[in-house]
Amino acid sequence: MKPSVTPESGARGPARWLETPWIYTVWCIVAAFGTYACMYGFRKPFTAGSYVDAESGLNMKAWLVTAQVIGYALSKFIGIKVIAEMTRTRRALVLLGLIAASELSLLLFALTPSPYNTAWLFCNGLSLGLVFGLVLGFVEGRRMTELFVAGLCASFILADGFTKSVGAALLAAGVPENWMPFTAGLVFLLPLVVFVWMLRQIPPPSDADVAARSARAPMTGAERLAMVRRHGVRLFGLVLAYMLITVLRSVRADFAPEIWSGLGLGKQPAIFTQSELWVTLGVVVLNGAVVLIRDNRRAFFASMALSAAGLVAAVGALLALRFGAISPFAFMVLLGVGMYVPYVAVHTTVFERLIALTRERGNIGFLMYIADSVGYIGYAVVMVSRSAFPAKEDFLGFFLNLATTLMVGALVAVAVSWALYARRAPQAQG
Repeated sequence: MKPSVTPESGARGPARWLETPWIYTVWCIVAAFGTYACMYGFRKPFTAGSYVDAESGLNMKAWLVTAQVIGYALSKFIGIKVIAEMTRTRRALVLLGLIAASELSLLLFALTPSPYNTAWLFCNGLSLGLVFGLVLGFVEGRRMTELFVAGLCASFILADGFTKSVGAALLAAGVPENWMPFTAGLVFLLPLVVFVWMLRQIPPPSDADVAARSARAPMTGAERLAMVRRHGVRLFGLVLAYMLITVLRSVRADFAPEIWSGLGLGKQPAIFTQSELWVTLGVVVLNGAVVLIRDNRRAFFASMALSAAGLVAAVGALLALRFGAISPFAFMVLLGVGMYVPYVAVHTTVFERLIALTRERGNIGFLMYIADSVGYIGYAVVMVSRSAFPAKEDFLGFFLNLATTLMVGALVAVAVSWALYARRAPQAQG
């Protein structure tokens, strides 16, 4: 595997052991998965707590989730510029700096009395929102990108449940609720440094990668605007669907204890991880398999079809639960698979193959951060309107109605975008 040296990639060649193809493949998957999974250890464990203010009796959890989501959403808007312009040589250092800032925020969260500590979760979200784009930059634009990014995306499915289990275990071990998020971050700190080191060893895309998928480069403001003008209308349906799915996956993730309690399985901390293991397996296999399709146009439309099929499965799971035709555990797994298949397809294939097909100068980080910024703004609006959220004992019914509305809306949006692209298929630029 001969690396392609470009001005932004630097002259550092690959580590010798990465010249073996199967080692290179496994290394990239493990490095991407591990880094982002560890990032979740700084973001999600706090949601395992209840956060009832001792003096007022006020339940602070929704406020804390909202503060973090707003910070995360703002970071996605910042990332439209920062990630699009990021060079290879700066990625690892910036990534570690952001993790350090997020852990400092969790320390200050523990030291600051409630409700004033809410501001530190905003800072935590602001620090972590850029991490995905930094990791993605190490593995995009390669013939195996779908497989690498499927591994990366598996982390935010599996790690979401696993880090909640870690948070619940720390609480069960007697760690004070306000100190639990910081303590969980310490658990994941050393592994994260190791995985970032692994990312740094990944060589730039080879000449064969560039020929198959096009070169990826930092983008100027003019280049970003030109890409949006060329694809904005046809991308609208995809971005809308992504926003609706983001809202649902975020509610499902941040209020998992309430949902599982409503399903009658709330007293099993390990169930967060058990369900997401099956979701991860299904999503990784389905999305990763698209790497077998070499033709960029066929792969692009196959990912659209896969996204629609996932949404149909999610709607089917919701109907099956209402009619008592499926167990609660199977429902959460099937809903998770149906919801995450299109969500991950956008990360692994849709934008990757769109750039490969059109030979646009740019990177998928730019397109991802447009979608992410809209998606998290949608969730932030939902959380700011949390007064509409029912009490814990009524949460399941609210969730089922919300999920049905969002999944049907996302299915319609994907169908419209698919039709627009099929009518006017993207062409190579230049």
